[in-house]
Amino acid sequence: MEIADEVQRIGAPVRRWARTQKREYTQGEARPLGADLGAMGVYVGLVSAAAAAVRSSRAELPERIPFGDAALMTVATFRLARRIAKDPVTAPLRAPFVRFEGPSGHAEIAEEVREHGGVKHAVGELLTCPFCLAQWVGTGFVFGYVAAPKATRLAALTMTMVAGSDVLQFVYDAIQNGGPSPSQGSAEADGVEA
Repeated sequence: MEIADEVQRIGAPVRRWARTQKREYTQGEARPLGADLGAMGVYVGLVSAAAAAVRSSRAELPERIPFGDAALMTVATFRLARRIAKDPVTAPLRAPFVRFEGPSGHAEIAEEVREHGGVKHAVGELLTCPFCLAQWVGTGFVFGYVAAPKATRLAALTMTMVAGSDVLQFVYDAIQNGGPSPSQGSAEADGVEA
C-alpha cells in the first residue's frame, strides 16, 4: 500500500497540471486530449514493435528508396487513407465511432464524430481524417517495404491503380457532362471565345 500511496502523492501535481492544460486548451469544448495522447502512444508502440521485428529479422534496410517506389507508395498512401476515411464501403469500420451525415463528393460520404470527448471521439476523428490516417498508412507501407518489398510494391500498385482509375472516372464524367472540349479549352486559355 505504501507504494500506491507514494505513486498517488507524486502523481497528484502532474494530474493537476494536466487538468489545467486541458481546461485552458479546450475552453469548455469536449476535446479528447487524453485519448489523443493514447492514440499517439499506440502509434509509437506499433512503430517500436515493428522496428524491433525488423531489427530481429536482420532485414537489410535500403540505402535509399528509388523514386519510382517512393512515388508508388505515396499515391497508394493517399488512396488507401482516403478509402478508409471517406469510402461508403468502409463505413462499417467507422460506424461505431461516427454517424452518417450525407454524401460528400463523388463516391464519398460525410460523417460526424458521435461522442465528444474520450476514446471514441479520438478514434472517430482519426478514422474520418484522411490526412491523419496517411501517417499510419504510410508507416505501414514503409515497414512493409523493408520487410517484404515485393508484396508491398504489389499492394501499393493496386492502390495506385485505383487512384489512377479515380482520375479517369472524373475525366470521363466531365466529358459526359459537357465539360470543355479540347478546342474550347485552348481557345479560352488564349483569351479567345469559341
